[in-house]
Amino acid sequence: MEGHRHFFNRKLHSLLGVVPIGAFLFIHLLTNYYATRGEAAFETRVSFLEGLPFLSLIEIVFIFLPILYHGIYGLYIAFQAKNNVGNYGYFRNVMFMLQRVTGVITLIFIAWHVWETKIQLVMGTTQASGLFKAMNDILANPLMLTFYIIGLLCAIFHFANGLWSFGVSWGITVGPRAQRISTYVTIIIFILMSAMGLMALFAFAHPVDVAQAMQR
Repeated sequence: MEGHRHFFNRKLHSLLGVVPIGAFLFIHLLTNYYATRGEAAFETRVSFLEGLPFLSLIEIVFIFLPILYHGIYGLYIAFQAKNNVGNYGYFRNVMFMLQRVTGVITLIFIAWHVWETKIQLVMGTTQASGLFKAMNDILANPLMLTFYIIGLLCAIFHFANGLWSFGVSWGITVGPRAQRISTYVTIIIFILMSAMGLMALFAFAHPVDVAQAMQR
């Protein structure tokens, strides 16, 4: 019985990380990317999302609960895992170790980011129309910008590498050739999503400089 429960939890953990959480990550990065077009474009996009019907229900069911479950069970997996990178330093073993490390960092980053953005919106400290300015104030601090860069890259790596593991554990990529191709695909996904996320961060941090660069 215990083995079946663990198997179910691992499968659910894997599925939630790709379907609702992965989809949310991409949508969130795409929304933030509008910051590269200026404050007005970003605020318009945010206002559109904030105006969606049943938004609170959607966020709770498809974002917050999946992240909460994935994060808590992910911590259990991370601290139960036996990382033997010192003895077996081949590529996939390193990826196994990094998946656990980036998972912990990502969970800390998400908690902090949600506090600085969504919680402030709910409390009324920040308005949706002032979210760009709020992010600009946060990222004007070089230490916070560094923290956000690290958190962003860890989150994207965790998703991309988790996507590779998902393909293996769900029997989608069977065999060395399929898994090798999947490695290349997930690397490309990591690079593209990282570029999109970093451009958004620097657009928040230095909106004038980025806007001028986009016009050239």
